[in-house]
Amino acid sequence: MESVAGRLILLSGWRRYFVALLAGGLAAFAQPPFDFFAACFVSFPILVWLLDGAVGDGRGLLARLLPAFKTGWWFGFGYFLFGLWWIGNALLVEAENFAWLLPFAVVGLPAALAVFYGLAAALARSFWSDGIFRLVALAFAFGVIEWIRSVVLTGFPWHAIGYAAMPTLLTMQSAKLVGLAGMNFLSVLVFSMPALLGTRRHLFAGMSIAIGIVAIHLVYGYISLSSSGDVEKTIAVRMVQPSIMQTEKWDAEEQARIFDLLLSLSRQPAIDGAPKPSVIIWPETAVPFLFTDRPEALSELGDLLDEGQILITGAVRSEPGETLAATRYYNSVVAIGPDGSILDAVDKVHLVPFGEYVPLANLLNKLGIEELVQSAGPFTAGGSRHAISLNSDVDALPFVCYEIIFPWLVDGAAEKADVLLNVTNDAWFGVSPGPYQHFRQARLRAIENGVPLVRSANSGISAVVDSTGRIVDAFDLNVVGVMDVAVPLDRNNQFKFLKPGTNWLFIAFGFGFLLLMSSIVRRLRAN
Repeated sequence: MESVAGRLILLSGWRRYFVALLAGGLAAFAQPPFDFFAACFVSFPILVWLLDGAVGDGRGLLARLLPAFKTGWWFGFGYFLFGLWWIGNALLVEAENFAWLLPFAVVGLPAALAVFYGLAAALARSFWSDGIFRLVALAFAFGVIEWIRSVVLTGFPWHAIGYAAMPTLLTMQSAKLVGLAGMNFLSVLVFSMPALLGTRRHLFAGMSIAIGIVAIHLVYGYISLSSSGDVEKTIAVRMVQPSIMQTEKWDAEEQARIFDLLLSLSRQPAIDGAPKPSVIIWPETAVPFLFTDRPEALSELGDLLDEGQILITGAVRSEPGETLAATRYYNSVVAIGPDGSILDAVDKVHLVPFGEYVPLANLLNKLGIEELVQSAGPFTAGGSRHAISLNSDVDALPFVCYEIIFPWLVDGAAEKADVLLNVTNDAWFGVSPGPYQHFRQARLRAIENGVPLVRSANSGISAVVDSTGRIVDAFDLNVVGVMDVAVPLDRNNQFKFLKPGTNWLFIAFGFGFLLLMSSIVRRLRAN
């Protein structure tokens, strides 16, 4: 192993960056649906050895760190290129309008996200030393930069490294203990430990630390799963998955057929003797028109529902302005009662850039760049989020589409509601890793907050997940049908370290303290 490490350390020029690209691409296979987490035990040691040799020969801090930044950038480019290529599928739905943007999505987005990993490598290299402390520096840098990536420019924490260490239900439980941000720190540290085989320095200490972290990871998962008791309270829910093709979703000629399909699926008799559902749930923007354009549709929905039932559906909601151009449109979750009245509505707060609105629209629209969702017009972000009452004593906190991937948006849900509700439409991305990655992230939010999740997706993956992340029932991609489920309303109160959205600060402090102490020790030895 020393000879392999030596060869990688001595690589330069395009060979160094090509190996970094391949290492990053290999790490992408640790994410769903592949879940080949062992790939990271190869990729990150390679990155460490490449950074060992990434020594700048110029004067000044930037010149010294530039080779490390380039190495990290190429690693990140491979990671995001191989992991997020499926985003380009969304541009092929209306290929005549958006296919020219395909290179920007498939190559440009990974190139932009790779900047974060370049910064992580440069930050780590500024604390670099020999032995185990360079791995601490790398974990510290990736942990901090992954958190920054989740918030800067509206944030995009998709494909975070921490998910690679949580491929099974048992290993997902640590998300409740330290949150996704904490898993980002600890994952990089453990994945990097085999790099110590290249020099043998601190090898025993490093392997002991890695084994200890993994042992705690697994033991905590076992305790968390085994401590969940019997379910005392449930609510009967019907999930409707229509699997409408994205090319048909907003076709005016298809509106009646789509609406009739949703109604007919919802009217089907209970499956396998299941009780009559209290709640019927349709996915994101399931209603293919504005209620203001077809107010009679509310009467049809009222006729669908029996006394005591409600319908929760995704729909586009409009608020008229002084002029037609001033009308505001919202991507919303709407609750409808058996009299056809709208009982409540919650608007999407965190919109998708370029998907639902265009930043700097006045400038970019002139270049032909428009939002992908062409249902009504650019969406307006909602002002706040609140729980929707499903019955007299059960509240659901709704999240539309990718809002569920942000731990800090979902943080505190357990204090606000009994269940998480995620409505989404992943038909944009076809049969690709995208829907599987999206579902994994939604599942982790349930675990972090210790409350169950009900997820309704147009084309899948629709699922009910309990508070420990167990899948109660689910529909895979492109299934058309209904799912009658008794949603368990138990809470997982197993110990967790503060809140998922804040505990990264304490982990960062711990890593930073180790780096500071290592720096002090090195200086004392030098003197």
